[in-house]
Amino acid sequence: MKVEIWSDFACPFCYIGKRRFEAALEQFPQRAEVEVVYRSFELDPNAPVSVDFDVHQMLADKYGMPRERAVEMNRNMTEQAAALGLTYNMDTLVVTNTFDAHRLAQYAAAQGMLIPMTERLLKAYFTDSLNLGDRETLAGLAAEVGLDRGDVLRMLAGDEFVNDVRADEQEAAELGIRGVPFFVIDRKFGVSGAQPNEVFLQGLHKAWEASRPLTLLNEQTGESANACEDGVCNPPTHKQ
Repeated sequence: MKVEIWSDFACPFCYIGKRRFEAALEQFPQRAEVEVVYRSFELDPNAPVSVDFDVHQMLADKYGMPRERAVEMNRNMTEQAAALGLTYNMDTLVVTNTFDAHRLAQYAAAQGMLIPMTERLLKAYFTDSLNLGDRETLAGLAAEVGLDRGDVLRMLAGDEFVNDVRADEQEAAELGIRGVPFFVIDRKFGVSGAQPNEVFLQGLHKAWEASRPLTLLNEQTGESANACEDGVCNPPTHKQ
């Protein structure tokens, strides 16, 4: 079974949703048979790499609210994260463009390191207040999870994985995904947002049942009489 998660490294609900989904997956009996894939999605593809405002002001400007209200909303977000063991340092968070971070995640996926790279990038943004728009910083984070720093810098200097990021975003649009996190289970079930653990677990169970072959109801009784088996009901071959 496959779970695809569209998310952005600058999305606070994406980190929270990741933790809730992981908690649900831990309770899922068939978790060893579940493949988890993270897909690229940019909340703001036009975001500049360097800005002269903080996340509180960004939120206030985006929704036309007083700065004090934005600070309160971010404080609430921090409390939600803390309940899951996550540390959000919103006051020192570095607002930036996440496109190169998504390219790095795509590169990590090609190296079989997508899951640890995704976790490290989210922690870097929300906990460590690192600039995910800075390529030296990204290369350092890649090295922390076991990727080659020099190879990552060379990749980022070119246009590798640009099309991969854009393909994920195009697919999101085709699926009708407008916000993240968004979880797609076996391309049959979708879960939008950082839902409670129970919602994710229910989705996993539904998808698992939907993917199973037919269950033979008389299998437990051993009753297989009155059935054509091993060719005994084949019509005779008429000789000419």
